[in-house]
Formats: sequence, C-alpha cells, structure tokens
Amino acid sequence: MEIKEKITLDMLTSDSVSILKQQYITIDGTDIKVGDNIRNAYMNTQTDREYLQKVLPEDYYNAVLAVWGDAPTVTEPAEGE
Repeated sequence: MEIKEKITLDMLTSDSVSILKQQYITIDGTDIKVGDNIRNAYMNTQTDREYLQKVLPEDYYNAVLAVWGDAPTVTEPAEGE
C-alpha cells in the first residue's frame, strides 16, 4: 500500500498562493483520503519563492512562477511585524 500526495494550487494570484496537500491510498482501484488536509498560504516574496522551490515539485513551482512572474511583488515584512 502506497500513500500518494495530491497537491492543489488554490487561490493563485500575482501576490499569493494557497497550497492544499492531501494524502490518499488506493484500495481496489479506489482512492481513499487519509489524514487531515494541510493548507499553507505563501506570499510572492523572495523568501517564500525560495521556500516553495525547495518544497514543491518542479512542475507546481513553475506553475506558480508563471503567474507570479520574474520578480517578487510583495515586500518582506520588517522584523517584529
């Protein structure tokens, strides 16, 4: 039995993206969801771009960048904010 992960890019705009991760197992040809949904939001900052490049498969990362473009659109928050 193998656990598969489904990734959904949700609410993708030029400034942010929400990423939904769900895990499934296949029993008798039917996908059955296991565990809880994991949802995280990311802003189009340099820091989040670098993080997403590390944690997303390349095709999903490229899809985000296709909307976000070549440069961050959100300024990094100052320390303490």
